[in-house]
Amino acid sequence: MKLKILITSCFLFTGMMLFSQKYAYVDSEYILDNIPEYKDAQNQLDELSKSYQEEIEEKYQEIDRKYKTYQAEAVLMPEDVKNKRLEEIHQMEEEARNLQRQRFGVDGDLFLKREELVKPIQEKIYNAIEEIATEKNYAFVFDKAGSLTLLFVNSKFDISDDVLDNVGALLGTVRKEDRVHKDYQPAEQNPQEQRNQQQPPTRPGSSSPGPVKKGEKK
Repeated sequence: MKLKILITSCFLFTGMMLFSQKYAYVDSEYILDNIPEYKDAQNQLDELSKSYQEEIEEKYQEIDRKYKTYQAEAVLMPEDVKNKRLEEIHQMEEEARNLQRQRFGVDGDLFLKREELVKPIQEKIYNAIEEIATEKNYAFVFDKAGSLTLLFVNSKFDISDDVLDNVGALLGTVRKEDRVHKDYQPAEQNPQEQRNQQQPPTRPGSSSPGPVKKGEKK
């Protein structure tokens, strides 16, 4: 009986402790949308991705031309010449695949450029969140733009503007009166998360990779 009372007391105490803890949330999509430096970085990455993809497409187009020429002339070629031409085409294909991995692969050129441009911004935002959470004694700070599904949010717990004000001197954020809040609509995956997925295309002509999810390093 005493054991049951002790266990019940422990649960009640734990529940009261959790209930008494302060929490807040941020909207990382809203924060980043109000940092011009981040938008500039995204534009640079989009242009770089487009340039890389055009470079790879040109390689594959050259391979296609070589192969069509080979097909047209193969009937008149000696066997050793045919084998040599095929070997050259296969070598070109391997070089194109290697270039594709170098540009779009994990730790590839696009990923490293993103680390150079975006990671410093992310770190400043994280430091601002940590500073505010410590100062105001928040036990938890959630991101409503992340994968966590929130069915309801109360705007009085939103510290996104506090974060933007904190990093304003460092990142030149949009003025508070010019910031636009979007209505919160829970979804399985928000548009920013979809746009930020960075996957190397399997073949030129596929959609160009977007930036890595905010705050995530692959």
